[in-house]
Amino acid sequence: MSEHTDTSTHRGFAIGDVRLVAHQVRYEQMAFWINRIGAIFTVGFSVVFLVMLGASAGSSTISFLGNMELVKYYVPAFVAYGVMSACFQMLAINLVIRRDTGLLKRLRLSPLPTWVLLVSIFMSTMIVALVQVVLLLAIGRYGYAVPFPQAWGAFVVVLAVSIVSFSAMGVAFSTLIPNQESAGPVTSVVFFVLLFLSGLWFPLNPNSGLAKFSNYFPVHHFIEAVDAPFKFRPGVSVWAWHDLLVIAIWGAAAFVVALRRFRWAPRRS
Repeated sequence: MSEHTDTSTHRGFAIGDVRLVAHQVRYEQMAFWINRIGAIFTVGFSVVFLVMLGASAGSSTISFLGNMELVKYYVPAFVAYGVMSACFQMLAINLVIRRDTGLLKRLRLSPLPTWVLLVSIFMSTMIVALVQVVLLLAIGRYGYAVPFPQAWGAFVVVLAVSIVSFSAMGVAFSTLIPNQESAGPVTSVVFFVLLFLSGLWFPLNPNSGLAKFSNYFPVHHFIEAVDAPFKFRPGVSVWAWHDLLVIAIWGAAAFVVALRRFRWAPRRS
């Protein structure tokens, strides 16, 4: 009798947790989409950039990538951009604003369990990232005749590892920003400089000095890892293990920094 009661209690507790997380994720999503300007800039940037660059690419090819069409380079690259913009840029800015306005501290003192709050924030971020992935793949396929990934298993693994890793980087980076006034400018400058150095806007020749320099950062490796499952380059494996390893190492290091430096309350001068 006691054993049956314990089992029912644990089962009810688990169902209650799922419902609580689902409710909080719904709240996070409503807060994101109600802010129309923020949602448009977060989701719309990747779409607008892909449309403009895809249209300007025409039939151009990249000689050092086996004469691959330029538009076939841009689609995987902007899929990577969409994930990074949500999991790194948006997450870092939102955490700084919530911390600086005292919202994080108030939520932590509320009856809502801390782990539910954190899981909900990360799940909502993941949803925004995946929405961009779907939109960009659809634009590539039906707007520019770029095929979907040929190796879906490898593609899903790349997205999973990168979403977790760049979310950790976003949280870690948020701990380095002093206040909400500087959150947008600091995060955007760092993010777009890394995008420029990593070849988002133009392909990097693997033998160039810039390509070798960008290999130290996870952004270039993420672009390469997303490209591999499309099978656009002959002889390149769909499993970009080296690139995934670099991304995971950055994610693990960021996770350690986030654990050591994360604060719920605003900083005081």
